[in-house]
Amino acid sequence: MPSTDTRDLVPDDLYRLQVPTDPRLAPDGRSIVCKVKTSSPAHDAYRSAIWRVPLDASGAASGAPERITIGVRTDGRARFAPDGRTLAFLSDRRTVVEEELGRPRDREDASQVHLLPLDRPGEARRLTNLPRGVDDYAWSPNGTQLAVISASRGADHATDDRLRRRLKDPGPDKPPTSDYWFFDRLGYQFNGAGVISVRTPHLWVVEVATGAARRLTDLASGVSGPAWSPDGTRIAVSAGRARDHDLSSETRVLVVDVATGAQTPVAAHRNGYFYGTTWLGDGAELAVLGGDMPHAGYRADIWVFPADGSDAGDGRNISGRHDIMPGAGMNSDVTVGEDARLIPSIDGGAVFFTAPIAGSYEAWRISLDDGGLERVTHGQHYVSGIDVLERPDGSVLIGAIRSTPTELPELHTARIAKVRGTTGPGADLGKVSTFNADLAGEVELRPAVERSVTVDGRAIQGWLIPAGPGKRPVVVQIHGGPHTLYGWSPSLEFQILAAAGISVFYCNPRGSEGYGLDFNEANLADWGDGPMKDVLAGVDALVRDGLADPDRLGVTGGSYGGYLTNWIIAHDQRFRAALAARSVNDMTMLMLTGDLGGTDWAKMELGAYPWEDPELFRRLSPLTYAANIRTPLLLQHSEQDLRTTIGQAEALFSVLRKHRRPVRMMRVPGESHELTRSGTPFRRAENLVQVRDWFAHFLVAGKRRLPRAPRTRHGD
Repeated sequence: MPSTDTRDLVPDDLYRLQVPTDPRLAPDGRSIVCKVKTSSPAHDAYRSAIWRVPLDASGAASGAPERITIGVRTDGRARFAPDGRTLAFLSDRRTVVEEELGRPRDREDASQVHLLPLDRPGEARRLTNLPRGVDDYAWSPNGTQLAVISASRGADHATDDRLRRRLKDPGPDKPPTSDYWFFDRLGYQFNGAGVISVRTPHLWVVEVATGAARRLTDLASGVSGPAWSPDGTRIAVSAGRARDHDLSSETRVLVVDVATGAQTPVAAHRNGYFYGTTWLGDGAELAVLGGDMPHAGYRADIWVFPADGSDAGDGRNISGRHDIMPGAGMNSDVTVGEDARLIPSIDGGAVFFTAPIAGSYEAWRISLDDGGLERVTHGQHYVSGIDVLERPDGSVLIGAIRSTPTELPELHTARIAKVRGTTGPGADLGKVSTFNADLAGEVELRPAVERSVTVDGRAIQGWLIPAGPGKRPVVVQIHGGPHTLYGWSPSLEFQILAAAGISVFYCNPRGSEGYGLDFNEANLADWGDGPMKDVLAGVDALVRDGLADPDRLGVTGGSYGGYLTNWIIAHDQRFRAALAARSVNDMTMLMLTGDLGGTDWAKMELGAYPWEDPELFRRLSPLTYAANIRTPLLLQHSEQDLRTTIGQAEALFSVLRKHRRPVRMMRVPGESHELTRSGTPFRRAENLVQVRDWFAHFLVAGKRRLPRAPRTRHGD
């Protein structure tokens, strides 16, 4: 319980959160920058700015954090120039003239690269003017060029329109041009982005002095993740396979010659999946993440390939014997995991990365010579993003975003005298920012207590956030994925339920990441019964230990968690209430619609496509057993969800209502599959209210019938 001078978290506290991400250390180690996202309640939107913290020789803060970009809209992806005198960042800021006179088409240019001088006073200047904006970029080693990823095909609007065969605006008093979409390939849409077939990303080189831009690639699959060679003559990118890229998840790493555009495959296994490239040492080799399908879909390993393409079909798997999972997805509705990243040591003999272990997310170092693995950070926490600066003397400065169930995310640093060969506790991360200090001083977050059970010979790690001592109502939370994990990360929803008098139990059933490849693949073709057994074993233990009231149990989850919620209440009648968010109910629909439609995922997860074994898909669908559901159920689904399309909820709602079962559907307009993580501030806060009130009605107030529907602008 909170002390007398603090209080519990409430849904509206979401508006006060400041979320730092993407830490980057200055080349001299005397400062660190990050992106900080805040809410703008008046606009029901987010604003992001770049902040900088000065550091002393030990890596500790030597001054207060300062905002160095205005953050009117979204500033992010800050990167120091190699000499540290300039900071580049992406921004979607506009000039007043552009805002007033810009045509709707001009809004496609989205974010552009801006340059901020750090060695003298001055405003940031916009460097790029690509018609379709910039998605990613990287500095050349000498700081004179940028490798840029952009969907632009031409460097100006006229050229871009011509290359894209785009019709011109016919002008006033004339019939409009056609706005139909035509698709010949799969993968034309993506959750949160809509139609992406017209946004194929290409590699460009931009001159820092002039902004002149030159396109180097025109691959149908697009490219991503640019990385410069140490001599500045080549750029590595990840790309799909050359032919019928939409029919396979296969990706390869290409090295592109900056002068000629010639492409050399350097990591190109048949059925391989490679990404996250970094150059090593003098540029003779590259380290990449990935592996061969299907296992690469469940554990990314660290590989090394010659940069000349001489071993593109083989390479060396460095990390496979450790069964560690770089890039695994930790769940949190407060902060987000960042793209998997390999950070090389100065000599190219090792790389740093992040990966989970026992529910914690840590920084690691692995030797590329002997595969020796070393844990750099230790704790019960979520290290969601890191940067590493290695000194010639072997000392290492680490910058990180760190959070826990009771600590909101902040920027941290640590300096280690030596990494390789140490046997101590590793880096002791120290906080250098105070972004959430005011809120943290006002609210008291309830700690999580670890609980584990053994099911079918497997240890199932879980946690309980108690609402108070003794037997309490309990809501079981189930994560999505299914191949992600819960752990020592913060959650607004869990805290708000606990503040309402409802304890929260969450665990990592079979199929979760962070416990090795065998555990992660243990739910393949078994999304329902096996994971259900793991979850219910944890609930049984809570009841047995006097921590859960067996007559006041609820269950909820999102995405795959919604699937398992509906599966459980169709097979077990112990729960008083359930809430399934963005749920999966029809496995055939999942694998053939939205951004998963026609992908390899069906084959990887279930061993077949729907047309090859329709009975398997029917048997694994909660919709098949819907008539067994009697638990009061709230179906939450966003109307623009392109991952698990809204028809999933509509189908289950129709069956349950026809059977006169207690069911309610909550349709959320204007949102995607990511409502709870990146929906508008108001809709995220409103969702927290609805989750809390739904379970409080049944588990705290003890009601049996559906509550009256909440009031909205639509009325009854």
